[in-house]
Amino acid sequence: VYYHFTLTGSSLHHSFFKTTQESIMKFSAILLAALATSNTSAFAPSRPIVSSKILSAATLEAPESTADATPAVKEPVVADMAVEKDWPVDQSANFVKDSERVQPGRYNDVENSIAIPFLPRPAALDGSHAGDYGFDPLGLSEKLDFYAMQESEVRHSRLAMLAAIGWPMSEMLAPSWMLQNGCAPSVLNGVNPLTFLSIVGFLGAAGWFELKTSLRASQSTPMGKMHEQDMGAVWKYGVAGDYNWDPLNLYSSCGDDYKGRKGLRDVELSHGRVAMLGITYFAAWEALTGHPIVENNMLFHPNALFPALALAYVGFTQIFEVTELDQYPIELRYTNEGEMKLERLKNGVSDIVRKVSSSTAEQKDNLDALDEKFDIYAAPKKLETALRSTYKYW
Repeated sequence: VYYHFTLTGSSLHHSFFKTTQESIMKFSAILLAALATSNTSAFAPSRPIVSSKILSAATLEAPESTADATPAVKEPVVADMAVEKDWPVDQSANFVKDSERVQPGRYNDVENSIAIPFLPRPAALDGSHAGDYGFDPLGLSEKLDFYAMQESEVRHSRLAMLAAIGWPMSEMLAPSWMLQNGCAPSVLNGVNPLTFLSIVGFLGAAGWFELKTSLRASQSTPMGKMHEQDMGAVWKYGVAGDYNWDPLNLYSSCGDDYKGRKGLRDVELSHGRVAMLGITYFAAWEALTGHPIVENNMLFHPNALFPALALAYVGFTQIFEVTELDQYPIELRYTNEGEMKLERLKNGVSDIVRKVSSSTAEQKDNLDALDEKFDIYAAPKKLETALRSTYKYW
């Protein structure tokens, strides 16, 4: 019995110890898993708390909504990009409002060319650039590089303006041994050795200058950045002929904005085109006639005809004006005060004629009275007869 009791007690003690050990091991495993989960979630990004309707375990009803609920999302306001806004902007971002730069498509509504009304307007010539009047009968603006052609025109215009002044000045001021029979040295008039070296040297300098500046980055200069802003809505190349050269600060003389700058470029191109035609006329005239352009020319010698023509032109423009060239039909009409000025001119001329006529009639009466006394009307005839009598061959 003692042995059996001892054996039974040992079995129970062993079972109890084994069960306790297994429980401790399970509890430790659960505790370690919980700690591992909490540590892992500590490094994970926090998730936003999403409010949802949770049923209460006691009442199986949704809790009442509180005042701290998530506010309603406002609908985004869509800005109308067609309307220009004057909000503050970062000027360092090169932002330019449309009202402060040239807008493309000035002549989009014009079907025919302004310069040649019976031809369609070239697509590239939409009025965005200075000097654009739609003159391109050969369609070169659609075949060649547009910027390169503008650059070429500006260079030729500037050279022609210099030549239009230098050509006649050389014929009036240069010594005879530098001229060709009084004409300026040229390809058609001929050259002597000295003028040949001078021409070659000038052309070489001009060619070197063109080589060094043909691929210049004009956008990096102060004037280039200004042109880039002015023409940003048209293209990214700025303005052709920009050498960042304005020592007298005349570029803003017509207005320190894109309109004034474009207007001054328009004036430059207009004068340059006239100068190119003028220098071509100089060379052709001297080649055909052999006489200098300054010979018997009212533009280069003192005379009364040229000032009279200039005054007549000024007076005409004060009374009449030509309508816009892009409007049909092209008409000659009065200026704002043209009709009044013309009427005033007519009245002034009538008063002068009336005064002169009355003065002439009065002088005629005086002469008639003198003739009755001294026979003055017959005096010239008597003088002629006396002179002829002194020489028998008259």
